Amino acid sequence: MTPLSTAKAHLLAEPMAVEATLIQRLYQRDETAMLLFYNQYGAMLYGVILRIVKHTHLAESILQESMLKIWHSFPSYHPTQGRLATWALTICRNKAIDELRTQRARGAEHTTLPLGTLPTALQPHAATVRPEHVAIRELMHDLSPAAQALLDLLYFQGYTQQEAAEALGEPLSTVKFRARAAISVLARRLRSTG
Repeated sequence: MTPLSTAKAHLLAEPMAVEATLIQRLYQRDETAMLLFYNQYGAMLYGVILRIVKHTHLAESILQESMLKIWHSFPSYHPTQGRLATWALTICRNKAIDELRTQRARGAEHTTLPLGTLPTALQPHAATVRPEHVAIRELMHDLSPAAQALLDLLYFQGYTQQEAAEALGEPLSTVKFRARAAISVLARRLRSTG
């Protein structure tokens, strides 16, 4: 092993050791560990939520609800199923999408404006969304532009598969197939980097 590869391995091992310690403390229901978790991942989680819901107050509320869910459901987390940040990101993303669906259902009787017509001034700066902390953006970079666009709609903008199919003008079955294929590629890449 070269000195450079040894240094790189050490840099990669350190965050993993910190995460393993944090996970252990969360399993022990250590409330201060939850504060450390929030300090470590809160900004990234908030950025992803904000990108989906596009309103700061709503994003803050969803982040609070998500943190409670993470705390209460932490005993169900197992490191072999994925990184801690990825697991938490999934919870936050699902909560944000659920909220959008609830709002759409409530608003359907009042308005027919498509979601894309919301004011763009409320959209976050690109620097506030930091999914690269969990290597998602870096892994997506190597996908085809079509696969990147599809995953962006599904996982960062909160579209359902049906909505993504309509937005892309493609059959739902094609969107489902392409999404599964892209996720499979990302999963393989994530396992090979971890």
